[in-house]
Amino acid sequence: MYIVSGCLAGLCCRYDGGDNADEKVVRLVAEGRAVPVCPEQLGGLTTPRPPCEIVGGKVVSDEGTDVTGNFRRGAEEALKLAKLVGSKKAILKARSPSCGIGKIYDGRFSKNLIDGDGLFAAMLREEGFELQTE
Repeated sequence: MYIVSGCLAGLCCRYDGGDNADEKVVRLVAEGRAVPVCPEQLGGLTTPRPPCEIVGGKVVSDEGTDVTGNFRRGAEEALKLAKLVGSKKAILKARSPSCGIGKIYDGRFSKNLIDGDGLFAAMLREEGFELQTE
C-alpha cells in the first residue's frame, strides 16, 4: 500500500486549486493500492492558498504568513493515516514544502532548488518509509 500526494492522484488540492495528476499514481489509487493525502489541507489550509516555501526551518507564504503549524499538523495527520492503512511506501510531489524529497525551493520564491525535504516527507523518512517522487 502506498501513501501518495493527493495532487498526483488528480485531486485539485494544489496551492493554486489545480492538480498534478500522474497516470501511474491515479492507476494505483483506482486499483486500491494507494491512498491519497494532502497534508496542507489536513492541516487546515484552504485551497487555493498562497504559495509557501520553507525559510529557516519555518514554512512561510509568499505574503509572509508563518504557516508552519498548519504544515506540521497536516503532516502528523497524514502520517497517522499512512500508519492506519499499513503503508511503508510513498509517492510524493517533488519540490513541495510538504512532500518534496531531496530537493525543495530555496525559500525566496525564486524557483531555485536546494537540498532538503518537505515537512511530511521528512516525517515519513524518519519513520523508515520508502520515498519516491512522481
